[in-house]
Amino acid sequence: MERLSVRDYFRLPETMNPMELVYGVVREPPMPVYGHQSVVTRLTVLLYRLVEERGIGVCVSPMDVVLDEAAALVVQPDILVVTKERLGIIRDRIWGAPDLVVEVLSPRTARRDRTTKLGWYRQYGVRECWLVDHGLRSRSVEVIELQTVSVPRLFTGDKPMRSYVLPDWNIPAAHIFS
Repeated sequence: MERLSVRDYFRLPETMNPMELVYGVVREPPMPVYGHQSVVTRLTVLLYRLVEERGIGVCVSPMDVVLDEAAALVVQPDILVVTKERLGIIRDRIWGAPDLVVEVLSPRTARRDRTTKLGWYRQYGVRECWLVDHGLRSRSVEVIELQTVSVPRLFTGDKPMRSYVLPDWNIPAAHIFS
């Protein structure tokens, strides 16, 4: 199995397919399903409305986030937010840890998102992660503050969500799924 550097990875042909570089190995998961992308779209619009006047960067996948160039670790969260103070990490790609990442869980990716990717986000300095479960029975958003020892907060229904990174965010979890 050929191992690539970050530079080699960026020389690959441009694609809209999801791809990540995991310690030099290209990972190409299947395309997400409609329900997943519908939640990503809705949440991106809601986030953009909140942050557009604040000069905060919001981007939707596929967007490469270089967590560790030397270790050849590049991920593509479903949505990412970079606060105004840290916009310098945005160049052609994101070079460093975003302030907030959102992973919309799918049956094929939920375990990896909750373990491996969450561990990387914590290790490399992402401040907050939202794990969005769009299943028919468990429509919920788990908000996890990654750089402190705190209990994840679970939001469902009409209960307004709270974010450490976006203190003005008070959208009920149900609005993400409607």
